[in-house]
Amino acid sequence: SARPHRLLPLSLGLFQAALLLFFALFVTYADPPAQEEDASLAAKQLSGIFPLFQDIQVMLVVGLGLLLTFLPRYGLSALTHNFLLLNFSTQWALVLQGLLHRFYRGHLHLQLRSLLVAEFAAVTVLISVGAVLGRTSPCQLLMVAACEVPAYLASEWVIATHLGVLDVGGTITIHVFSCYFGLGVSKALFGRARQPLHPKETPTPSSDLTSLLGTLILWVFWPSFVAVLCPAGDAQHRALLNTILAMSASAVTTVVASSLLEGGRLRPGDLQNGSLAGGVAIGAVADMTMPPVAALALGSLSATVCILGFRFLSPLLTRKLLLQDHCGIHNLHGLPGILGALASAAVILVAPKDTSASSFSQVSPAGVNASEVAVGQWGERGAGGQALCQAAGLAVAIGGSLLAGLLTGAMLRLPCLARPPEQHCFEDSLNFSTQGQAESLELGGTTEEGALALKERV
Repeated sequence: SARPHRLLPLSLGLFQAALLLFFALFVTYADPPAQEEDASLAAKQLSGIFPLFQDIQVMLVVGLGLLLTFLPRYGLSALTHNFLLLNFSTQWALVLQGLLHRFYRGHLHLQLRSLLVAEFAAVTVLISVGAVLGRTSPCQLLMVAACEVPAYLASEWVIATHLGVLDVGGTITIHVFSCYFGLGVSKALFGRARQPLHPKETPTPSSDLTSLLGTLILWVFWPSFVAVLCPAGDAQHRALLNTILAMSASAVTTVVASSLLEGGRLRPGDLQNGSLAGGVAIGAVADMTMPPVAALALGSLSATVCILGFRFLSPLLTRKLLLQDHCGIHNLHGLPGILGALASAAVILVAPKDTSASSFSQVSPAGVNASEVAVGQWGERGAGGQALCQAAGLAVAIGGSLLAGLLTGAMLRLPCLARPPEQHCFEDSLNFSTQGQAESLELGGTTEEGALALKERV
């Protein structure tokens, strides 16, 4: 039983040692611009991108981490696993992306943009593990990250580079992909038998409050996530405005829909998720030429779809397909992501005939300038062809992620990855050593019983 406890530090230690060796041999910084004009332009670009980069750091480390603390006895684990997976996946993505895209004269030239692009790959992991959070060990989560990052890079290359799909905010490449990857993992890992509702899985008022705080942080900084890779100027301006409008509409619509379904009251879970649905859906169309009312309508529709998914679709999938989705990623990322992808095809079809592909000047989350691909191909395929490519990109994201997720989930069933026993799921006692929890495990009771016994003994 001690072997699984040694597996995590040994695997992480070997990974970090290998990364140190790899960086020492192959990674260097890009040479500074020789011309004064180029140096001034580079400094201007850095000053423009770094504040948005910091916003995204706050989103992922603080906002997303707190959002996952709705499980009342799993808060420490949720925050720590989120933080660990972010760093592990970012480093792993830096290596893979450097080998695939940035290998030049034997060295990888590291830039802030390459670090940002690697974090987009890490986001897919942070979203996917929400489907299996609480019933998996840290080693299993690291295995998910190790498998998902290369699968994401391959999927993104097909979608953005080969198909020329326009998706500046990662609606298709990040949200849809990560959702169905996570569901595939969950189905392969748990799908053979129905998992009963765990008594420690029910949120408490205090855990709901902490999770809602994470939602508010994500809501505030989400426009930076969508617009960070847009070219500075009109495209980035449109992306920021459209994202704010969509998320504002989704927040108001969430209150309306939740109140109607609950007889005048509000469900904390609806607020925690529905308020963010507009940000998921708007990513594929954020910098496209469309009226502001379209952003408002998309935000309202995405929030409605998200809340209805929690209320009706999730119980149906659990009952009919035995599909476990502990954080509801299908309702927050999958359904609004599909809606946003379809909206991007519709916007392209109804765009004015004199609008060229270059008007949709986007850079995909993997750093590929999708507009350059579209400019060369859109003239041949037309608006209808580009709309079909948007739909094809959606199909690739769903199909590829499901297949990769199923294979990864099958690997997680290996005994050496130390899946936690059912009685210790959704609690911190297996991952953290505290005085009360240690006493609890020693007595074979709950954390509260252990703390009470310790108090009486003192």
